[in-house]
Amino acid sequence: MAIFLVGLGALLLYAGGEALVRSAVQLARIWGMSPLLIGLTVVAFGTSSPELAATVIAALRGQGDIAIGNVIGSNTANLGLILGTSALIFPIAAHAQFIRREVPIMLFSSALVPLAVSAGTVGRLQGILLMTLLVPYLWSLLAGREKRQVEDVYNAEYGAAPRPVWRALAGSALGIALLVCGAAALIDGAASLARSLGVSERVIGVTLVALGTSLPELAAALVAALRREADIVIGNLVGSNIFNVLAVLGVAAAIQPITVAPESLRLDLAVMMLFSAAVLPFLVLRQRLGRAAGALLLGGYLAYVIALYV
Repeated sequence: MAIFLVGLGALLLYAGGEALVRSAVQLARIWGMSPLLIGLTVVAFGTSSPELAATVIAALRGQGDIAIGNVIGSNTANLGLILGTSALIFPIAAHAQFIRREVPIMLFSSALVPLAVSAGTVGRLQGILLMTLLVPYLWSLLAGREKRQVEDVYNAEYGAAPRPVWRALAGSALGIALLVCGAAALIDGAASLARSLGVSERVIGVTLVALGTSLPELAAALVAALRREADIVIGNLVGSNIFNVLAVLGVAAAIQPITVAPESLRLDLAVMMLFSAAVLPFLVLRQRLGRAAGALLLGGYLAYVIALYV
């Protein structure tokens, strides 16, 4: 039953995230928002919606290890599992200037997580501070010189003709409902599975829950890799990691303070920072992330997951 709930929750989160993003993009276009603003706000928030739903519900239930583990595990999976697999499909090189600027920001935002959990509680003030840091980040992108590149990435993924308003509203409502139901099912199944396997909720949070909430990024990255659209692959993953910390963790902590045991997260935080630092030279210095590097990222991630359960 626990495995069924985990699978059902992950499926509902994926479907809900896709429905919400597509419908919210259509609403934004109907209301006259520019492709640049949509790409940097609506799409970015929407693709992180599964992580947000699962993290908020876990925090509200007092399951801090799952809430924080989901954020850490999602960021690690984005770089180890998803970026590594994408590079195996097609070697990746970052061309857009905004991506090379975002990678150091991703590293900085990742470094905020150990600071946030060091006291054992991520409180409302810390959550609000994380959310506040999101504002200058978005402003820097909106005011940057790479607007054409951002719009090209957006149009390649979401440039379809707009839907009628009622369909976009219905799709948004459906997406939110699926996200809530999916997050509840995933958290319930993950907690039950942790008890049955005799592992901690932290381990389940950084693996199964994180994988379940990262399905939209995985699907988008694999499709973009098959199309050889490297900037979409990297932009989605780097942007998702930034939003996971500043928006997902920030919003969740602002709603409900999250209590964790910092010492239990040391390995997971170290692995997340290691993966973030490992991709820095490839993406900032325009070096090619080839299949060998992709295999190392993927192999490192699989070794980490196996070590958690062993």
